[in-house]
Amino acid sequence: MGRGRAFARALTGALLPVLLGAASDALPIADARWLAPAGLYEGLTREPGECLAPPASEETRRSVEIGRAAFRAPLLLGGQAARAGLSCSTCHRGGRTNPAFLFPGLSGGPGTADVTSSFMSKVRGDGRFNPKPIPDLAADPPRISRDPAKRDLEHFIHGLIVEEFDGPEPSPAVLAGLAAYVRALNAHACPREPSRPITLAAMLADTDRAVAAALDAANGCDRETYRLLVAAARSTLGRIDQRFDGAELGRSRALLRRADLGLERTRALPLAQAAPALEAWRARWRTGQEALLRQESRSLFSPERLRERIGPAPARP
Repeated sequence: MGRGRAFARALTGALLPVLLGAASDALPIADARWLAPAGLYEGLTREPGECLAPPASEETRRSVEIGRAAFRAPLLLGGQAARAGLSCSTCHRGGRTNPAFLFPGLSGGPGTADVTSSFMSKVRGDGRFNPKPIPDLAADPPRISRDPAKRDLEHFIHGLIVEEFDGPEPSPAVLAGLAAYVRALNAHACPREPSRPITLAAMLADTDRAVAAALDAANGCDRETYRLLVAAARSTLGRIDQRFDGAELGRSRALLRRADLGLERTRALPLAQAAPALEAWRARWRTGQEALLRQESRSLFSPERLRERIGPAPARP
C-alpha cells in the first residue's frame, strides 16, 4: 500500500525537501505537505461540506459517481501530480476550494495556485509565476459555461487533464462524469454547516462509492474507466493507511494492505472476471471496515492524537 505512500515518499526524497518546510515532515499524511502551517491542524481535521445536488435521472447519477471518484484519483492527472499524490480534490476539497493549500512553486499565498506552471506541464507552462485564488466550484460564479449542450466544460476539463497536468487521455465516460460532477455542485445544495470532520467513515464511504462505480464500469464493459475507478478506491485506501501510523496499529495497516492488494488483483483481471471478483472483494471488505472503525480513536483520524503529533497551535501575531 504502500503505493500511495511510496509515491509521496519518493517525491519527498527527491524534490519536496527542497520545496517544503519541515513542519509537516513528522506526519505520515501526504496532505500535510501542501497545507500552510497555520492551517495544518484545521486542514487535517475538517473539510468543506460537499454541495452535491442529486441529479434527477439514474443515468446522470451514475455519471456523477464516476466523476466524483475520478475527481479524487491522482492517477487521473498523471505526471508530477500523480507522483506527488495530488488530485483535483487536493485543491477543490469536497468540490469546493482549499484556503490552506500551499505548494511552493505553485502557490503565492495560501489558497492560490499557478495553473500555468512549467513544473506540472510542458504544454501550458508559460515560464511566469502567476498564482490565482483557487475557486470554489460550488459557490463562485462559474468561469466556464455549465450548459451541457455547449460542452464547454468537457473541453475545459479535457485541457486541464492532458495539457495543464500532462495527464493521460481520459475515457469518454470519465470525461463525461467529471463534467456531470462539476455541474451537480451547487451552492443551494450546500449543507447547513460549512465544514465537516474528516473521519474514517467518510473515507470508507468514498472507497465504497468508487468501487460501486467501478462495478458499473465493469458490467458496462468499459475497461479503461474501470481501471481508473479501482485506482481511485486504492488511492483512498492509501490515505486511510497514512493515518494508521504507529507500531500498535500494525494489524490495521496489514488489513489495509491486503485490501489494497485485492483491489490491485481485480484491476488486472479481464472484465468478464472483474465484476464477480470485485463483488467478492466488497463482501470481504465489510468485515475489514468494521475492524478499522474499532481502531479509529487510536489513529490520526482522532483530532486529539493528531494535535499531539503536530504540537501546540502556533501563537497568533
